[in-house]
Amino acid sequence: MNQHQSRQQLWSLLDQEWDLIIIGGGITGAGVFRRAVSGGLKTLLLEAADFSSGTSSKSSKLVHGGFRYLRSGQYDVTFESVRQREKLLKQAENLVTPLGFVLPYKASNKQRRMVHTGVLIYDLMAPKWQHKHLDRTQLSKIMPLLSPQGMAGAYLYYDALLDDSRMVLRLIQETCEDGGVALNYVHAETLLKSKDGRVCGVALADRSGSQLGTLEVKARAVINATGPWTDCLRRQLGQQARIRPLRGSHLILSSTDLPISHAVTLMHPKDGRAMFAIPWEKRTIFGTTDLDHPFPLEQEPFCTNQEIDYMLEAIRAIFPETKITDASIISTFAGLRPIVRGDANNPSAESRAHLVLDEDGLVTITGGKLTIFEIMAEDALKAILPQLGKPLKPIQHWFKPNPVYSSDSPLSRESFDYLVGRYGQALPDLLNTSQPQDLQNVEGLNPHWAELPYNARYGMVEHLDDLMLRRTRLGMLLQDGGLNLLEEVKQLTQPALPWTEEKWQFEITRYQDIYQKAYSPNPENYLKQEK
Repeated sequence: MNQHQSRQQLWSLLDQEWDLIIIGGGITGAGVFRRAVSGGLKTLLLEAADFSSGTSSKSSKLVHGGFRYLRSGQYDVTFESVRQREKLLKQAENLVTPLGFVLPYKASNKQRRMVHTGVLIYDLMAPKWQHKHLDRTQLSKIMPLLSPQGMAGAYLYYDALLDDSRMVLRLIQETCEDGGVALNYVHAETLLKSKDGRVCGVALADRSGSQLGTLEVKARAVINATGPWTDCLRRQLGQQARIRPLRGSHLILSSTDLPISHAVTLMHPKDGRAMFAIPWEKRTIFGTTDLDHPFPLEQEPFCTNQEIDYMLEAIRAIFPETKITDASIISTFAGLRPIVRGDANNPSAESRAHLVLDEDGLVTITGGKLTIFEIMAEDALKAILPQLGKPLKPIQHWFKPNPVYSSDSPLSRESFDYLVGRYGQALPDLLNTSQPQDLQNVEGLNPHWAELPYNARYGMVEHLDDLMLRRTRLGMLLQDGGLNLLEEVKQLTQPALPWTEEKWQFEITRYQDIYQKAYSPNPENYLKQEK
C-alpha cells in the first residue's frame, strides 16, 4: 500500500469519537501517544507539519541530566533527568548510547573542587560510579586537540547520545502498530467546545497537498503538546502566554576538521556559558546557544551570523590547533526550547521544569526536555483521567524489544546496531524489502541507502525534506544538504512515492529553499539575499 492511499484511508478513520486527541508530533506528543495507546485509550495524534520537525529534530542530540543545571541550582530537574537517562539506556538500546564527556578545569583548586563536586553529585543521582580524573598526560592521549588556556586537567563523566528525530518516529510507528492513529501535515484549526464551554474536540484541515479537506473530530479529552507553539492553542481560550521560546543553535563540522572521541563540556571564553562539542553520526556537533527568539514562530528558526561567530570563537579558544573557519561548517541548525516563562533575565537561568495546565478541558503539557518525555507523558495523562472516567492500564514497554543480531545477517555488527536502534522490530522488514547493494553506507556515513526507499514507502513521507532531514539525517550530514545526490535519491524512492516529474521538481526546489534558509552554513546571508 503506498503512502498516498494509506493517508486517505487514515483520514477516513478520523470521523469517530476518540478517547484522546493529542496535538503535536514532537517527542512530548509521541510520548503521550505511546503511553495513552498502551494504556488502552483510543488515541489520535495530529502534527501540523512533519513529525519531529519542530524542536525534536533540532536538539543537541543528548539524553542527559543537564550538568550545567547544577550551577543554577535546578537539582530536581537534574535528578529526574539523570534517572530517566539511565532508564532510556536500557529501554532504547542502540538508539540511546553511552557518551563520555570530558570537562576540563583550570589550575585553581577552587575550580577543580567545584568540577569534582559536580561530577560526584551527577553520578550519585544515577546512581553509579563512572567518573574519573584525567591529568594533562592522560587527557592528551584521548583528546590531543583539547588545549584551552590554563587547563590543568579534566574529569570524565558519562551522559548519552541519540538520534532525536528517529526516537520520535520509532515511538509513533510502534504505537500505530498497536492501534493508535497518527497523521502529519494536519493542522488543528479550532478547538471545539461543548455547551458548557469545555474543549471536546478539534476542527482539522489537511495540509499535505492531498486535498483531503477539513473535518470536525470529537474526543473525550484533548492534550496540547505543541512545544514552542503551546500558547497559540491556549490563546483560543483567552489564556495568557506562558512560554518563553529560546533558540539553541548548532554547527555541524567535519570530524576530519574537529576529530574528537569523547564529547567535551566547555565554558565559553567570553561569558562562561556551558557549551558542548559532540561526536555524532561521524561528524562533530558544536553548540548550543540560548537566546530569546524574536522571529515569528511560523518561520523555521535559523542560526544567525552572530551565533556562528560566537560558537567559532569558543572552538578556537578550546581547540586552538584545529584552525576551524567558516569554511569548516558543513551545516547549521537551530531549535526552539519551550521554556516556561519565569522571572530570569538571563535565558540560561530559566527553569527547565515542565508544566501541566488544565484550562476549560484542554490539558497542556509543556516545558521540560526530551530526556524526561516519559515522566511528562504520565503527568499529562493523570490530568485527563477525570475526563475519561476510566483507569489507564500499566505500560509494558515504551520501546518494543530489538531483534537480536545473527551471524548470517547481511549487515556488519556496526550497521546492525545503528539500524536496529532506529527501526527496532521493523528492521527485518527493511532488510527483506531492500536490494543487497542498498545496504551500503551513504558516502561513508552511518545512514544506509536502503533507508531511503524504505522510508519513502512506509515512513509517512509527504515531502522531500521529511526524507532528507528527519527520516534520514543526510541533509544535515552532507555538504550542501546532499543536493548532489538527489538524482540517486530520486531513482531509489520513485517507485515508492506517487510523485509526477513536475512534483519531483517542485519538491527539489522546496527542499533547496528549506536547506538554504535553515540548515546551510550561512542561512542569514541567504535570507538577506532573498530580500
